[in-house]
Parts: sequence; C-alpha cells; structure tokens
Amino acid sequence: MSFSYTLLNGEQGLFKPVSLTPMQKMTLRFVVIGLLYYGFAVIEGMIMRMYQVKPIDMVTTDQYFAILTAHPLVGIFGSTYSIVFGAFLFLVPFLMKKPLWSIKLANYTCGLVAIGTFVLWFSGFLTHYAPLYTLYWPLPVDFSQFSLGGGIFFIFGVALVMVGTVFFVINIFKTIAYTPEGFEKQPAGALISSALGISGLKNLFRKNKKEHLVSLPVAAIARGTVDTALNAAIILFTGVLILVYMFAELFGTSLKHSAIDALLYKNWFWWGLDLIADGLVLIFVAGTWYLLATLITGKKLFMENWARAALFVEMVVSWTVWSHHLMSDQAQPGILKILSGEMVTAFELITQGLAFFITLITLWSAKPLQMTNPLKFLLGGLLGFALAVPAGIMQADLGLNRILHNTQWIVGPHVHVAILVGLTMTLYSAIYFLLPILTNGAKLYSQKLASLHFWFHLLGGIGMGAFMGMAGLNGMLRRTIYYNGEFNVFMILAGLSGLLLLLGFLLFFFNIVMTVGLKGVIGIFMPASTRTKDLLPAQA
Repeated sequence: MSFSYTLLNGEQGLFKPVSLTPMQKMTLRFVVIGLLYYGFAVIEGMIMRMYQVKPIDMVTTDQYFAILTAHPLVGIFGSTYSIVFGAFLFLVPFLMKKPLWSIKLANYTCGLVAIGTFVLWFSGFLTHYAPLYTLYWPLPVDFSQFSLGGGIFFIFGVALVMVGTVFFVINIFKTIAYTPEGFEKQPAGALISSALGISGLKNLFRKNKKEHLVSLPVAAIARGTVDTALNAAIILFTGVLILVYMFAELFGTSLKHSAIDALLYKNWFWWGLDLIADGLVLIFVAGTWYLLATLITGKKLFMENWARAALFVEMVVSWTVWSHHLMSDQAQPGILKILSGEMVTAFELITQGLAFFITLITLWSAKPLQMTNPLKFLLGGLLGFALAVPAGIMQADLGLNRILHNTQWIVGPHVHVAILVGLTMTLYSAIYFLLPILTNGAKLYSQKLASLHFWFHLLGGIGMGAFMGMAGLNGMLRRTIYYNGEFNVFMILAGLSGLLLLLGFLLFFFNIVMTVGLKGVIGIFMPASTRTKDLLPAQA
C-alpha cells in the first residue's frame, strides 16, 4: 500500500499528492525522529531550568539528576545523530550521483538510534539511574545509589545507538568506495584517499594539481565518520567494561580499586568522548558549511585545496585534544595539560577559523545574495561557533580553568551555544535547503513562521548561554542544586531564553507538518518501493 506525500500550492492553497522514493522517506524518517527528540530534550531542559529556580514538587532530586544524565544523550544521540546521519546518508550518494550502498542498513541505523535513545532515557526515568554522562566509577556501579537493572538497561540503550552508528559508518564508506552495478569501474582506494583529505594535502605541494575524485563535502563527511567510528568503538568497549564492574560488584567482588587505574580510564574515556565534541562536530559542521555555501551561491569553494588539507590536519588535532577535560585533575601529567590541553586546543581556533573564513569569503564572492532561510540559518550557525569556540579556548587555559571548571560557564557559553546555535542552526539550514529536494518541490507553508523560528532560536540560544555563563562567573557550579535562590536572576533569564527556543521549535515543527500534510508525515514511516531506480537519490 503506498501513501501519498503532499505539496502545498501557495497560490491556491491546494494539496497535490506526490510519491516519495525510498531515499526520500529514509532521510525524512531520520529528520522527523531527530526533531521529536530535539523537542523532548528542550522540554527536559526547561524542567531543569525551572528546578534550578525552585525545586518542583512532582520531580524528586533523584529524578532531576536522572533527567540531567539523559538530557545531553537525548540531544546528542536521539536528535543530532539522527538528523546528521539521515542528511549524510542522503547527501553522499546525492553528491556522488550513485545509489546508497544499503538503504536497508540505513533504516536499521534509524531504528537502532531511535530505540537505543528511548531505552537509555527510560532506564533513567524508571530507575533514576544517574551516573551523569561522564560514567566515572564508582557512580555507575554504586548500588547504594543505583539499581543494577537501571545500569544494565542504560548501557544497553547506549550500545544500541553505537551499533546503529557502526552501521552508518559502514554504509558511508561502502557508498564512497563501491561501484554500483552497471556503472564504470571506480578506484576504491583512490576514492577513499580523496575522501580522507590526503589528495588535498598532496595538492598543496604539487605544481600540477590533480582533480579530486570526491567532492569536498563528501571528504568532510568521510573524515568526520572516522571519528564517529572510533567513538563508537570506545563507547561500546566502555559499556562492556562498566557491565563487568557491575556484575563483579553484584557477586561480591569490587574491582573499583584494583582492576583498572582510574586516571587511565578517564583519559581513555575523554579521548573517545572528545572525538564527538571536538572532532566529529567541528568536521561535520565545516563540511556542511562548505556544502551549503556552494549550493547557496552556485560558486566553487574559495581555497578548496586548503580546506581539504585542513580536514586532514583536523584529524591530528581531534585525536590529540582530549586533555583539556582533565586540566583540573591533579593526577593528570602536566605535559598533557600543556601540550594537549592548552596548545592543541588553541590550534582548534585556527582549523575552525579557517573553515569560518573560507565559508564567509565564498558567500561574499557571490554578493548580492537573497536572504533565504538556508542562508539566514547558515549565518546563525557561523555566529554560534564564532561565540562558542573562543569560549572553549578560554577554558583551556590553566589559570582560567581553575575558575571556570565545573561551573555553568562550561555548559552555557561553550556547550549550549555551540550545540544550540552553532550546530543546530547549521542543521536547520540544511533542513530548509533539503526540504524541497526531499519532498519533490514542496513550498514552505509559512515564511513568517520560518522568520520567527530564526529569531526565537538565535536569541534564545545566545541568551541561555550568556545568562548561564554569567551565573558561572559568579560561582554557580554545574550538576548542583541551589536551594537558597542565590542565582535565581540568572536562571530565570536563562529559562526565559529557553522558552524562546521551545517556542521557535514548535513554530518550526508546525510549519513542517503543515508543509507536508499529516498524510505525508504518516507516509514517511510506511514501506516504500525497492526498485533499483528508486534507490537513486533525487537530484536538484
């Protein structure tokens, strides 16, 4: 049974049914699930904002910390992973003009990420399992605070997400390297080399520049996917390790002080986690900026070889930057604090600044440009990282880190501005651009709602980060509940900013649903044709 997708005719207000291909449905499933989880994360954030002003009777302290634990994971895995994976599984074959290697594997990725996120969230909701996202022992295995069942289901949910992530990684690299049936034979090794930025690095030193086999956005996706793969392996291994500790504790043997050195574990864990925060996000975002800049302007990217080489350099940076998370850990070796924590972190200002510069010059070269929704949100994303990256560099100073570490500054001007303004507005730009491609030319229901969405999200994201940062500078710690109202002014203002974010999201979601129609939303989740020609991505 086939369902129809609906287009809105802006002049006459009539709906026209159009069939969607499996590629379009697959991508839209990811996007819809990602947006639903984003809305859920925003609601959780609002609950925590209110609780920080005055504890809510219906939410216990244990439940508050369970929400605090699930909140970043729902936002990162349920929302960001879903939207990014869906967009890139569409864009790689779209840009390379060949079918996705396995649409079935892509749908498995979507399901595993969605179900895994729900399982880890529900384990916290049901059992109040709250080791926080750092997963440092003894917190994950302290049965005086947490149940074994809660811990097992939490880790199981994370594992499902990581398995889905592995499927995504396989699909991306297989799509880049394989030759579809009926296509001219493609050099797999050369394609991978080009995708990883190696050809771009070599071109800097060649008199006769060689043509790149893979477009720059695909190269950025491939480079970020390497970090995604490493992160998935480390998180999966860490989950198994924590389960070993849990079951040992259950059977009366404590491994907390004997099996693995805690400092070694923390370096291992932060190396893996930082591949998301400082590697994967920055590389994926840079690649999306490059793609959007070229699509919006219709021009070739400025300094393309430098951009490709920077992707390769960013690999060195993203793999060696983790120690800035441990600068206040007294046991951490000083050499790691200085080299990795300070010097390599400062270098991120150069790599991300280069991406920022290249994108802006590409846009500037095409002036005058019409201020479309994709362009507005792209500029908002650029502004977000222009604010958040320097805030992070400030934290990576041994002196300032003593003051800023573990305060609201970390999660305000750095984390929330980077994620909500930098990353999310970049993703919104991509969604607004891809919407007509994915819906066979659907006209947006309301431009006024899109404009309100832009301003509400921009002001809400920056406002929340700023007011949380002010609270941090005045001494408000993160992961801490204050009952005396000491920071209420800042938290009320941050809460009002969060309300703007929530309103902006609701306007956006309503706009999208009205654009595609209710039947269209339902049809996204229904089986589609599996004919080979339907597996080719739509071309603009």
